[in-house]
Amino acid sequence: MRPAITLAGVTPAATIGIIGGGQLARMLHAASIGLGLRIRLLAEGPDVSAAQVVAQVTVGDYTDLRTVREFAAGCDVVTFDHEHVPTEILHALVADGVAVRPGPEALVHAQDKVVMRRHLSSLGVPCPAFAVVADAEELTAFGDQHGWPVIAKTSRGGYDGKGVWKLDAPAQAGTPFAGLTPGVAIIAEEFIDFSRELSALVARRPGGQSVAYPITETVQTDGICTDTVTPAPGLTPIAIRECQALAVRIAEELDVVGILAVELMQARDGSVVVNELAMRPHNTGHWTIDGAVTSQFENHLRAVADLPLGATRCRAPWSVMANVLGGSHPDLLAALDPVLAADPELRVQLYGKGVVPGRKVGHVTALGDDLETTTRRARRGADLLKGIGDE
Repeated sequence: MRPAITLAGVTPAATIGIIGGGQLARMLHAASIGLGLRIRLLAEGPDVSAAQVVAQVTVGDYTDLRTVREFAAGCDVVTFDHEHVPTEILHALVADGVAVRPGPEALVHAQDKVVMRRHLSSLGVPCPAFAVVADAEELTAFGDQHGWPVIAKTSRGGYDGKGVWKLDAPAQAGTPFAGLTPGVAIIAEEFIDFSRELSALVARRPGGQSVAYPITETVQTDGICTDTVTPAPGLTPIAIRECQALAVRIAEELDVVGILAVELMQARDGSVVVNELAMRPHNTGHWTIDGAVTSQFENHLRAVADLPLGATRCRAPWSVMANVLGGSHPDLLAALDPVLAADPELRVQLYGKGVVPGRKVGHVTALGDDLETTTRRARRGADLLKGIGDE
């Protein structure tokens, strides 16, 4: 009889609790199956995206401490589909001895832009000039000092273009303060005349092992990511290494566990500044499901379970991901037929969401040897799902 084999360093984090039931949790669940991990879900409702596929679902309020505590008691580790769980609740879980990954000290940098800007600037990380402004007068003074236009953002809660304003003149300075939620600040930032936006994605496990994905170029329309191209065209090897090293450094300095997405703005001289941080799988990394050796979703689970991280290299010269925003097709499943018939090599992910104009309801990924052709294929597939173009 063979003796039992003990593998040093493997943790028994068999049950992963995910707070939030959106498409990221749905795709995390898919990645968990091959790893043999069990997923428990704290969802906002019984029919949200991830609740349709996860077996163990608790429907409850993630802002209620008792609800979150009871949910976490059945998990080996807790992670997130979004960054909106109140920081005080996360600190309470840590005090209870719950493994929260990423922890509240890290996650607050993705929750609060003021905290993020101040800490990154103190570390010498390149950021736009910024100031917390109390009213239109202070915002106007910032614009007069740094030049117009000015970018104004809410410190908490903004996403997909919400809570962000480009202000062209002092006459618009009062706009961000109209109907402002109590406890939310306005941060003013200098306008960066960037040439494009990039995303640097890294995964990090407890103890410090980290891996970096190829740099991605992102295309934004009205503040919403519509396309990504990986690897980012035209980046020099030195620039790639610098962007990856910057993301790894931020993950280490903030003690991030899991996926960290560092959204960058690249100026016309090639330099970059940090725009936003996300500490969860990110829209700019969806290409990794089909285009990388290990997807961002699998590496996030490996990281929070403290398992060795997977390889991040590309499977093809080019990976193009096109988001599917709600359009004229109310039945996305029926719309799959012409998409897959026209291009059997396309990879489609549908999120199980009702179709609402402008809402992210899925994405299409194309892999290929030629960037122009690959981009055209991905966009055509997404357009057909939106009801744009012929079949």
